[in-house]
Amino acid sequence: MKDAFKDWKVHVLALVLTLVAEFIGTRKFDLGITAFSLFPMLYALMMGAILGGVKLLPRDMMETASPYIGISVMLLCAKTGSTIGPNLSKVIEAGPALLLQEFGNLGTAVVAMPIAIYVFKMGRAAIGSTFSISREGSLAIVAAQYGLDSDEGMGVMGAYITGTVLGTLFYGIMVSILAPTGIFHPYALAMACGTGSASMMSASLGAVVDAFPAMETELTAYAATSNMLSSVDGLYMSLFIAVPMCEWMYKKFTANNKNYKDGKPIAKEKKAA
Repeated sequence: MKDAFKDWKVHVLALVLTLVAEFIGTRKFDLGITAFSLFPMLYALMMGAILGGVKLLPRDMMETASPYIGISVMLLCAKTGSTIGPNLSKVIEAGPALLLQEFGNLGTAVVAMPIAIYVFKMGRAAIGSTFSISREGSLAIVAAQYGLDSDEGMGVMGAYITGTVLGTLFYGIMVSILAPTGIFHPYALAMACGTGSASMMSASLGAVVDAFPAMETELTAYAATSNMLSSVDGLYMSLFIAVPMCEWMYKKFTANNKNYKDGKPIAKEKKAA
């Protein structure tokens, strides 16, 4: 009976952080050239990071909390899976343009993996952080294949938190800059807004609509459809193409790299020794 309550501090802290984050609620910000929203999940992440950074959370408490991430992701996997089946017909009806755009997401890995290896000299965390833009579906994939306590898990979690903090702001500003150039059709910009993240889509779509207000209805429809498809076929794209591709790239880039030995950064090996 005693063991059943040994983690009570972790649960109480999680409840308190959740209640505080929900009390703050969603906050919208308008910076003129872009608009973005901050969601309760971000506040909970930041409060946890601050408490850990100032040493208010003991190490053993953080280690106790770690396995609960896997349990939470199991619920996320179930939720993600429940959205795929009912929407398969919509994926087929959407047409080739919306379906094939997911291949563009592979550019994330093509650009980011060399930077992770040759510039930052990352270990296998590079795989988790570069195969996608690291949203909820990506967490589910890494949790199922590697486990979130692995190097790949730390990579995807780090990219997920970074995207949560900076992603909406970056997307909003980037689209605000691209929209007036006329390089891309408004529909293409709207489709690009649908990354599988509601907050990122809202921020970037707002910038597109602001540039083309007469097309608001059409642009919103394209963005919403693209966002839904990114959560559905994007999951399969990451699972069957992006992750294997990143595995291959990691082995290729580290094979004859003087900074790596047996696929591991040499600096980390020395530090561990």
